[in-house]
Amino acid sequence: MSDHATTVREYHLSTPEAMADPNAYLHRIRAESPLARLPQLGAHLLTRYADVSAALRDKRMDSANMLRVLQRLTPAEQAELEPVRRAVEMWMGHAVPADHVRFQQLLKRYFTPATVDRLRPRVREFTEELLDAVASKGEMDVVRDLAYPLPANVIAEMLGMPISDREQLQAWSRDILPVFGDGDLASLREAQRSMLEMHDYLRAIAADRRRHPREDVLSMFMAAEAEGIVTEDEAVANCVLLLFAGHETTANLIANGLVLLFENPDQLARLRADPDLTPQAVEEMLRCDGPAGVIGRVATEPVELAGHTVPAGEHVLLALMAANRDPEVFENPDVFDITRTRNRHLSFGMGTYYCLGAALARMETDECLRILLRRYPDLRPAYQVPDRAPAPPFGHRLISLPVAF
Repeated sequence: MSDHATTVREYHLSTPEAMADPNAYLHRIRAESPLARLPQLGAHLLTRYADVSAALRDKRMDSANMLRVLQRLTPAEQAELEPVRRAVEMWMGHAVPADHVRFQQLLKRYFTPATVDRLRPRVREFTEELLDAVASKGEMDVVRDLAYPLPANVIAEMLGMPISDREQLQAWSRDILPVFGDGDLASLREAQRSMLEMHDYLRAIAADRRRHPREDVLSMFMAAEAEGIVTEDEAVANCVLLLFAGHETTANLIANGLVLLFENPDQLARLRADPDLTPQAVEEMLRCDGPAGVIGRVATEPVELAGHTVPAGEHVLLALMAANRDPEVFENPDVFDITRTRNRHLSFGMGTYYCLGAALARMETDECLRILLRRYPDLRPAYQVPDRAPAPPFGHRLISLPVAF
């Protein structure tokens, strides 16, 4: 049956089937309706690899407005949260396309292969220090003790923050989380408070970097400010985004990746026997349980998707997690195989909005897992089922991950 012969079916995410096994539910949607309708979200959904990758590259598909969470509030509540709205509108990936490209080209000056290589020894040091702190206990919570603080330390280093402030940075990052999801009014107020505190904090560092530049992101932004490329407000807002995106993404990748290894002991044994498989293992973790399961886009004009015309202004969800398990592209797509060689997953996106920090996230996860498995050859789970919180529409987030060694 051709795309044009298939109807756009409606699906509901709150059914027991969808919640019990999102991957199986997405397999079913992909087979039945390549373009699906999610009435409760007022959006369409793409699940096939070919359709998702085409939409990622399509210039008519704009980054979706993250501020939909604010649009559900009353006018008075929206007015109260105006500072959050203004800040998010300056974020790369959420700004208008011309501004996004301007920030992206600027940050590419910093996110070079040389920068990632220069940070590698620091990532090793941070990982060893975090593991030293729990070594005598014989147990740890991977989320709290390793996966969260490691990328926070790296981002703090990149922003030029002193080590003593890094716990504060983690707290701010956690507080900002509701802006990215389905936050209620109380959590959005807290997110705004933390975001404004962080803006003030970063402005003080920015003032210092104008006088005494270093090799960090804020120094690069201040040089660009002097050239008239960005304003201080834009620099500070995008540093908040970098903190959050670079921190949460890598933390989730490390923790989810470890769960996949525990759930596939044959693959864990293979990785222990051959640590040089780590880069391939990281790619397979990204494919099977990447940090962004679904991302949003908005059609800026009528667009043909999966054989159907979607009108301008329509929200379209791209299910990266479904595309990454499309049997047309991946052999045995539900099998976690760290020796998989053809692995062109879409977990970091592609095109204009490709994740700038992809190389950094890969490197951090690679170094962290190598050191962890080398230091603790008997590392094992100390939980019955992973402690996960739902991250709508189809994702999840690990709250804790107790392990013993």
